[in-house]
Amino acid sequence: MKVGFVSLGCSKNLIDTEMAIGMFQEHMYTIENRPKEADIIVINTCGFIDSAKEEAIHTILEMAEYKKQKCKYLIVMGCLVQRYYDELIKCLPEVDLFIKLEEYNTLWQKVEDLIKRDIVIKAKETTNKIPMLEQKDFMNRVVTTGKDYAYLKIGEGCSNRCTYCAIPQIRGPFVSRKKEDILEEANMLAKKGITELIVIAQDTTKYGVDLYGESKLAELLEALSHIKGIHWIRFLYAYPEGITQELIELVANNDKIANYFDIPIQHINNRILKRMNRKTTKEQIQKLLESIRNQIPDVVLRTSLIVGFPGETPAEFEELKNFVKEAKFDKLGVFQYSKEEGTPAAKLPEQIHGNTKKARYRQIMTLQQTISKQNLEKRIGKEYEVLVENCSFDGTYSVGRTMQDAPEIDGLVYIKNTGKAHFLHKFVRCVVEEVSNYDIIARVKENEILF
Repeated sequence: MKVGFVSLGCSKNLIDTEMAIGMFQEHMYTIENRPKEADIIVINTCGFIDSAKEEAIHTILEMAEYKKQKCKYLIVMGCLVQRYYDELIKCLPEVDLFIKLEEYNTLWQKVEDLIKRDIVIKAKETTNKIPMLEQKDFMNRVVTTGKDYAYLKIGEGCSNRCTYCAIPQIRGPFVSRKKEDILEEANMLAKKGITELIVIAQDTTKYGVDLYGESKLAELLEALSHIKGIHWIRFLYAYPEGITQELIELVANNDKIANYFDIPIQHINNRILKRMNRKTTKEQIQKLLESIRNQIPDVVLRTSLIVGFPGETPAEFEELKNFVKEAKFDKLGVFQYSKEEGTPAAKLPEQIHGNTKKARYRQIMTLQQTISKQNLEKRIGKEYEVLVENCSFDGTYSVGRTMQDAPEIDGLVYIKNTGKAHFLHKFVRCVVEEVSNYDIIARVKENEILF
């Protein structure tokens, strides 16, 4: 049988999909990239915010159309199923099997039961704690992000309990993976030719707190940096209260770890931060950013913000805008507040009108576009190591990233091809010549293929 996969949502979800692909391959199923040619279609869903839920439902209905042709079984897994299992069972009879997060450890048995007996397997009762997938599932995952980089998940769930977020309801409290298991997986990825590891969790700074009584992120990153074949390491989603001096010093002094901090702060007004149940204040955030920049002068700072949180006044939004102007983040993403059922923030009064949220979103993004270009212009004339991952359609440029750019979310480097060298999947030394709002145009230095 041929199996097709559709993975929606975040990179943490993608790893779950990659492990599911590995399970099917291990049992001699053929992976099919064209859903219309698949006998089985598996959709891994996101259920975080309204737009993600809408995309998931649309995708399920779209894939269900293939059951009128070749597809025999439609399987849906992931966050949407965990959150809305009972409703989905009633509303989507087209789906043959729904699999909750808590059932991932028995995923293959459920799939076999479905195919052998041609019945729908009902889920067991929900538990508060989602069990971590077994180590063999991580080791058998099929990397779908290409030849150069792979995500490395070090923990599951979240215990921060921000009032706007449904992740703790969906994926349970934060659970760390054992350090030796993570290192084993990282070594496996390196042996497959992966040269960049992107360490992820809902909050990477919480790594180890549940297992060892304190954060062990810095210790883990140091251990990962000793793996042969791994050239770059970056970690994403480091909440500000968890960034320690030890972590800053490690980033400053370890050449393999990117000078890159992804720090989701969400807002800067103290009243809004308190309503969000965030653990830091405006003053602490400002002090942290100053400290990081003082110790790592070439650091790249990324953040995410939420506009239109319940009760956000025009003055509080102006405070956020002024902070964005002053902080001059290199990378910045903005979310319009999404009212998620079951979260404390959904019950707050003074919900902001949708048009107001959109207007505030546009203001921040327009402001950040200017800041981004100004920051990039400072790179003109400087040299950077670039990982080349692709080429333009017309062959004019090789396309890659610097160590200061995360895949899929940050800008690209377009390298003018000279016709004298083949750079694909190589690290090369480049000089920046031009910039746009988010991307860079560069040239390769003569004989500067590094790795």
